[in-house]
Amino acid sequence: MAEVLNVALRETRGKRNARRNRRNGSLPAVLYGHGLEAVSLLVKAEEFEAAVRHGVRVVKLAGAVDEQAFVRALQWDTWGTHVLHVDFTRISEHEKVEVRVAVALRGEAPGLKAGGVLKQLIHEVEIECEATAIPEKLFVSVNHLGLGQSITVGQLELPPGIVIFAEPDAVVVECVEPVEEAEEAAVGPAEGEPEVIGRK
Repeated sequence: MAEVLNVALRETRGKRNARRNRRNGSLPAVLYGHGLEAVSLLVKAEEFEAAVRHGVRVVKLAGAVDEQAFVRALQWDTWGTHVLHVDFTRISEHEKVEVRVAVALRGEAPGLKAGGVLKQLIHEVEIECEATAIPEKLFVSVNHLGLGQSITVGQLELPPGIVIFAEPDAVVVECVEPVEEAEEAAVGPAEGEPEVIGRK
């Protein structure tokens, strides 16, 4: 079931009013999509930020509007700690959306016991799926990854109904030999450096 967010109509515009609303614990937001008129809203900051922390992407808006919506975009403050503005888009049942999700490794690679190290090259991918079936993360099993082997996008086991937008041969993770740092050369005069002749 989608997270419920209580919203109110936003009657005022402008940066000064937006700051006042945020001081009062409300975030400015806009709801658009499906060819309908955009609606300016206020959503309780505490409710919304709790939903974001739990990875919620689809919400049920209640109050001024009664619609299911997709969290399309967020505007963050300079430090990336607080949301300043939210864009919602209307969605219907079984509607497909495009969204970026994190890629996480799961399991233990046999190659680690052989002295290798895991190198993850892709940490996030764009996918298409039904809005109500967006995974929090895409998990990649490394339980069969040996030393010198890799897992590509085309080898991922995706949940049903998910399409991934990435080259099939792009490497997601590989198990490689650790890179040893070269020993520092002994400190001394560079080869071919002229001898200094003069006072002792």
